[in-house]
Amino acid sequence: MLIFTLAAAMTVAMLIATVVGLHEEAGRVKLENRVRSSANRRFR
Repeated sequence: MLIFTLAAAMTVAMLIATVVGLHEEAGRVKLENRVRSSANRRFR
């Protein structure tokens, strides 16, 4: 029974880590797009 509890806890922890990682990656992509679009406007 203990092994199933540990497995469930690890699964939940990995899901949370995945969501946090995706959120940070999305923020990074938004920032890159913002920088790229402002650079494009500057050079036109």
